[in-house]
Amino acid sequence: VYGLLGPGATLETSTLENVRSIILAAQSLLNKLIRSNLVKNTNQVEVLQKDPNSPLYSVRTFEELRLKPQLLQGVYSMGFNRPSKIQETALPMMLAEPPQNLIAQSQSGTGKTAAFVLAMLSHVDPSRKYPQCLCVSPTYELALQTGKVIEQMGQYYSEVKLVYAIRGNKLPRGTKLQEQIVIGTPGTMLDWCGKFKFFDPKKILVFVLDEADVMIDTQGHQDQSIRIQRMLPQSCQMLLFSATFEESVWNFAKRIVPDPNIIKLKREEETLDTIKQYYVLCNSREEKFKALCNIYGAITIAQAMIFCHTRKTAGWLAGELSREGHQVALLSGEMQVEQRAAVIERFREGKEKVLVTTNVCARGIDVEQVSVVINFDLPVDKDGNPDNETYLHRIGRTGRFGKRGLAINMVDSKMSMNILNKIQEHFNKKIERLDTDDLDEIEKIAS
Repeated sequence: VYGLLGPGATLETSTLENVRSIILAAQSLLNKLIRSNLVKNTNQVEVLQKDPNSPLYSVRTFEELRLKPQLLQGVYSMGFNRPSKIQETALPMMLAEPPQNLIAQSQSGTGKTAAFVLAMLSHVDPSRKYPQCLCVSPTYELALQTGKVIEQMGQYYSEVKLVYAIRGNKLPRGTKLQEQIVIGTPGTMLDWCGKFKFFDPKKILVFVLDEADVMIDTQGHQDQSIRIQRMLPQSCQMLLFSATFEESVWNFAKRIVPDPNIIKLKREEETLDTIKQYYVLCNSREEKFKALCNIYGAITIAQAMIFCHTRKTAGWLAGELSREGHQVALLSGEMQVEQRAAVIERFREGKEKVLVTTNVCARGIDVEQVSVVINFDLPVDKDGNPDNETYLHRIGRTGRFGKRGLAINMVDSKMSMNILNKIQEHFNKKIERLDTDDLDEIEKIAS
C-alpha cells in the first residue's frame, strides 16, 4: 500500500486493517485458484482430541468413510484418488456420530475445502426442504469459490440445493429458503437468519467458518460470526479452519467452537540450504537491467521470477525484457484475482519463461521449473527496513522439491547494501558478490 501511495503517506489504522484483510483474502483466493491439485502428502499432522482416551481413527481411502455412492462418485470425478493428510484425520471426525467439533489449521491446497464440503453434503437430508448447513467465508469471492466445490462434489446428488447469502442476492421479504446449504459472508448471513428470518437457525446441523484468520482481520466479521453462532442449537457441529493459529485466531476459535478436536499441520521448515545466493553491484536501474541481460545470456534458465518493489518498476522491466525478445508475464496488485490466477497458470504451463511481479506473488506458489529468483529491488517494509520474511518467501520460490536454486539480488545504493547486510545477518548466510561482466563467473555459479 505504501509502495503505491509513495513516501510520507499515512493511513488511518482502520483503513490499514481493512486493506490488510483485502490482501489476505485475495491471496487466499489466489492460492485456491492456482492449486488445481492437492499438495503432496509431505506435511505431518498433529491431532489434539477432545477425548484423549478415544482411539485415533484415520482413513487411507474414501471408501472407508462409507459415503453415499453419489458423493463418492463426485469425489472421484474431481480427481481426488485418495485423501490428503488433513482429510485422512479430519473426515472421520466430521462424519462421526455424534458429530465432533473441529478446529483445523490448514493452508490452501491441503484439501480442507473438499473435506468440509463433503461433511456438509453427507449430513444433509435432501427430503427436508430447509437449510441444514451454513458455511461462512470472509469475502464474496471466497464464498463463490467454495460454492463451486459444493456444486462439483454434489453434481451426482442433485436433490441437495445450494443458495448464496452474498451481496446482490436480494430475496423478497417473507421468503422461506428451501435449499439445504447456505454459503455466504457474515453480514448477509446474519441478516438472512436474524433480521429477515429466511430460515430457522435452530434447525442447522453443521456450521462451517472458513478462513478464520482473514475473518478476524475484517472489521465487524468477527462479531457477526459470533452472533450467528449464538443462534445455532447446542447440538450443531462447529467446524473452523484457519491458515494460521496466532493468539487472536485461537481466542476467536475458542469462542466459536466448544470442546473441539484440534488438527495442526506441521509445515516443513523452509530452508535456504539448497539456494545459492549472490548480489550484483549496480549504479542505476538501467545498470540492473544490463546485469540481468548478462545473466540471461550466460546461463540456461528454465524459468525465472523477478521481484520489484512497485508495479511501476515491474511494468517498465517487463516492457524492456519483452523488447529484448523474452517471453514475459507481468503480475501486480491492481489486477483482478482471476486475472492473476490466469497469468500464474500460463507461467506454470511454461507459456512464459519470465514472471515479473511485486510481492503479490511471493507466497504460496509452487512452480517446479523455477530455477532463478532475482530481487530487482530488495524487499523492505513501510519504514524502509529489511523485510526478512518476504525475502525468505521470495527466494523460496526456487530450490523447491529438493532441487538446487539460484537467488540474485540487485544492489544499487549504500542503503540497499545496508539492507542486504542486515538480511545476511538475520539468516546467518553469506551472500556472495557476483560480477555480471565476467561470463565465466556467471557460468560457474549456475553449474
